[in-house]
Amino acid sequence: MVEILLVEDNPGDVRLTQEVLKESEIRHRLTVVRDGEAALRFLKHEPPYQECGRPDLILLDLNLPIKDGRQALEEIKADPELRSIPVVVLTTSKAVQDVHTAYDLHANCYIQKPVDLEQFWSIIRSIEEFWLTTVSLPQSKKTQ
Repeated sequence: MVEILLVEDNPGDVRLTQEVLKESEIRHRLTVVRDGEAALRFLKHEPPYQECGRPDLILLDLNLPIKDGRQALEEIKADPELRSIPVVVLTTSKAVQDVHTAYDLHANCYIQKPVDLEQFWSIIRSIEEFWLTTVSLPQSKKTQ
């Protein structure tokens, strides 16, 4: 079972991602949190996420309330227990600086969300195909 953490505050993008992944043949569990602070609580098993598992993949928006995606990415990649989890930045930002910042903070890839519904569908399918089928994802050192 593949564990996916979606960090997204846009209900429409959450719903689209859920719909695409629902049709997946890959057994997965998608957990959604709406801001970077909640993402870090989830990843560190802090309340109310004490019973949640470690995600195999994080889909991270940059423009989030409370703690934005850049701050969350920086903390994830600075933590020895979390840094090996692949982080796919999935954002509407076209800013060249955001791309550079994401990679400087060790994002595994940067994808700009398309506004077109079919293109968004295609992007999520591509993420699924590559990250959940093609690559080998690291396991938590605690579960090895």
